[in-house]
Amino acid sequence: MEPVYGTIIQVARLTWKMQGLKFTVTGLENLPDSGGGVVAINHTSYFDFTFAGLPFYLKDRRRKVRFMAKQEVFDNKITGPLMRGCKHIPVDRASGADSFVEACRRLEDGELVGVYPEATISRSFELKEFKSGAARMAIEANVPILPHIVWGAQRIWTKDHPKKMWRPKVPIAIAVGEPIQPNLPSGELTALLHSRMQHLLEQVQDAYGPYPPGEFWVPKRLGGGAPSLAEAARLDAEELERRAAAKAARDARRDAE
Repeated sequence: MEPVYGTIIQVARLTWKMQGLKFTVTGLENLPDSGGGVVAINHTSYFDFTFAGLPFYLKDRRRKVRFMAKQEVFDNKITGPLMRGCKHIPVDRASGADSFVEACRRLEDGELVGVYPEATISRSFELKEFKSGAARMAIEANVPILPHIVWGAQRIWTKDHPKKMWRPKVPIAIAVGEPIQPNLPSGELTALLHSRMQHLLEQVQDAYGPYPPGEFWVPKRLGGGAPSLAEAARLDAEELERRAAAKAARDARRDAE
């Protein structure tokens, strides 16, 4: 019995109903009935994690996904207690060793751990280069990777665009791919995961269309207004530079005080 997680799920479902969201979920047969698993999710929206757990709820309401999230979310006075109540896993970006160990422990205990192999939201809505963390955790804990694709969430809230929370009435597609066993070195396993998720993403995108030309939420490859992967990489690099400069300025002010 998990009162915090259970309450959040019910609030989320009520919110989705009020928003008029329409869900299509495929691949439930690929979800394990028991045992640990790394839930690898593409990242196009600030809401991806709320939708990624839906397949597990539909198949078995007892199974919960423990998401890895940046420490700042846990430090927040509002979201912190909720994250801890849901037993999610904090990640210190400056030193992720502790979170890696904790995630592996949870996996070995038979839990499901949600991760974003891209690390940050993809402005292009295409798959970025993957980090190796998902593969390394699967290998360390000897559990499968469960590829997940969430599509349509970027229409509600994503980077560089205003939120559309009230009655967006958009379709949300969630697809679960076949489990990937950790039988390869981490580099090869990461490449395989990327390939499988790319194939799954294209299948979901094809079924979701047709796409209105020029729309911000549609990838450039499909005739939309989203930046290309290369353009998105440039925007990401500029964002990192701004963050580094802001941090340096804050540190300088603190040292001067």
